[in-house]
Amino acid sequence: MADHDVDLFVIGGGSGGVRAARVAAGYGARVMVAEEYRVGGTCVIRGCVPKKLLVYAARFADAFEDAAGYGWEMSKPVLAWPALVANVAREVARLEAAYTHTLERFNVAVVKSRAVLEDAHTVRLLATGARVRAETILIATGASPHYGPAIPGLQHVITSNEAFHLPTLPRRLLIQGGGYIAMEFASIFAGLGSAVTVVYRGDNILRGFDDDVRTHVRDEMRKRGISIICGRTVAAVTKSGEEFAVRLSDGATITVDKVMFAIGRRPNTAQLGLEALDIRLQRHGGIEVDAFSRTSVPHIYAVGDVTDRVNLTPVAIREGQAFADTVFGGKPTPVDHSNVPTAVFSEPEVGVVGLTEAQARERHGKLDVYKTAFRPMKATLSGRDTRVLMKLVVESSTDRILGCHIVGAEAAEMIQLVGVAVKMGATKADFDATMALHPTAAEELVTMREKQTSLARAAAE
Repeated sequence: MADHDVDLFVIGGGSGGVRAARVAAGYGARVMVAEEYRVGGTCVIRGCVPKKLLVYAARFADAFEDAAGYGWEMSKPVLAWPALVANVAREVARLEAAYTHTLERFNVAVVKSRAVLEDAHTVRLLATGARVRAETILIATGASPHYGPAIPGLQHVITSNEAFHLPTLPRRLLIQGGGYIAMEFASIFAGLGSAVTVVYRGDNILRGFDDDVRTHVRDEMRKRGISIICGRTVAAVTKSGEEFAVRLSDGATITVDKVMFAIGRRPNTAQLGLEALDIRLQRHGGIEVDAFSRTSVPHIYAVGDVTDRVNLTPVAIREGQAFADTVFGGKPTPVDHSNVPTAVFSEPEVGVVGLTEAQARERHGKLDVYKTAFRPMKATLSGRDTRVLMKLVVESSTDRILGCHIVGAEAAEMIQLVGVAVKMGATKADFDATMALHPTAAEELVTMREKQTSLARAAAE
């Protein structure tokens, strides 16, 4: 090892890279991490954490309204947007310091610099020009918002990165996109008081989710006053004073105060030196890796969103842990990417684990589908017009639950626990044999008995 400065060099200080660095150092490896922006990555700095804090803030609007039905009398609350932004930024800074402290506690060297690969064992730090020799290199550079094709006025568009730092709350906001990021920010800003319009090129939002879920979320968001326009795209953005005129692909124009694009994210692989090393990329730009996160070049690995596998923070953390266990712990550990629970923190909230009905029919054939939609108990006194959706997709021949889909309050909390059961191979009979906990929304998961016809199946028939 004399010809190497470190045993492991990690490019990227996000969730996956930090976990890999910490665990590898715990095994006794000499580790260095290069992070050109802030330690913590997308999740901590400009993703899951600040976004969920804004979600909490936005949901107070409903709580204030619902309180009247429960006998509370209060004056109309007023949002202090600058205070909210400052408080969120303070919590982000605290977490960044905690991440940095953890690395330092494990004697991991952290350098603030962009790092570029020069060969399979050499990394150059652009901030200083220094070169570091490493026995093993891990790429954990994550992904960034994608703007899509160039259009007139694209320079006026913000992404989720900038949404956390707006000086004022936009009175009118247009969001292009139909995925989970678009739906989450549409719900956040609508809850905080903005008039929100969503423009999406597809025929329905949340592509890749179950069709019943997609339709239910769209209808519920529209009931909350969010305008959702499908089948169109933004063709141009023109600035006029403090306003923006947004021209759509059908010629219609919408005037707003801010325009945000949330049309997907792309792996951060540009200008890393991958081409010179002939590291293979996938069709969408993610680094190609095997089950142990190895790239096509010996001694170079990659984890997290840069690999474009399952782009979720807990998955990146699991991949970073498995990498360190495999390479430095002597415990070869592949990562199982099946049945990963996921959530959309929109309003209403979505929690999903396993297959959609369409995926299950394609892979498993005959299914039994159980579905219910009901008014939650809380809404009886508040008078809120909302319904919860729950759906179980079951393989007929084995009775095994292939997918669970929940839309409603605390869907994410419920799906985390359901995920344990689905991962263990639970059957519908197992759910039926579980005593209901009353009164809860979750009890519906174990009391559904009648097979239903889904939107997808009805359309097919």
